[in-house]
Amino acid sequence: MAIHGKKYQEAAKLVDKDRLYTPQEAVELAKKTTYTKFDESVELHFRLGVNPRHADQQVRGVAPLPHGLGKPIRVLVFAQGDGERIAKEAGADYVGAEDLVKQIESGWIEFDVAVATPDIMPKIGKLGKILGRRGLMPNPKSGTIANAEDLPKVINEVRQGRIEFKLDRTAIIHLPIGKISFPAENLVENLSSVIESVITAKPSGAKGQYIRSVAIATSMGPGIRLDIRSIAG
Repeated sequence: MAIHGKKYQEAAKLVDKDRLYTPQEAVELAKKTTYTKFDESVELHFRLGVNPRHADQQVRGVAPLPHGLGKPIRVLVFAQGDGERIAKEAGADYVGAEDLVKQIESGWIEFDVAVATPDIMPKIGKLGKILGRRGLMPNPKSGTIANAEDLPKVINEVRQGRIEFKLDRTAIIHLPIGKISFPAENLVENLSSVIESVITAKPSGAKGQYIRSVAIATSMGPGIRLDIRSIAG
């Protein structure tokens, strides 16, 4: 069992372990429990009532974050022809095809999100081992494969902020929803958007109670349990 320092223990005393908090209450309490000098991330932790070993109980999706994550997003687009032109006009940071493939193969990965048009996918398939383990490989489930005419919309959504989520082998989902310096109302809106997306991603094979518990915490702070009834109805 982890041994926490004095500052953590003092922060933990502010949290009633037997109480379930509304999103607004939880965010405000998270702000009170932060004790570090850096701008901590605020994270959501879901425990779901599904079995990750079953194919029909996988949970995966993309959640839009109305107020982003508090950091600039560098967007790379694999495209050629009209797609390349459209991506550049839409403000992508890096656009190209085989030239970008060669750069990445040589070890360059200075971007946060990769988007691709369908026609270019055969050319970037060999990057699967490099980008896949970093969660950067374009795929339809994350909405990062798009036709040329849809690139402006996808690039704009990525810039505004959205985050992929995926169930781990212990039926848990961990993901950030912003920084502790965000106004409380912005964190609540991001939190609500993420929860709605996880609910929408409920798999067909899920039985019984889908969301077992949800907690919010800063990077270094104590967990604050949310009232599921106020979240999922």
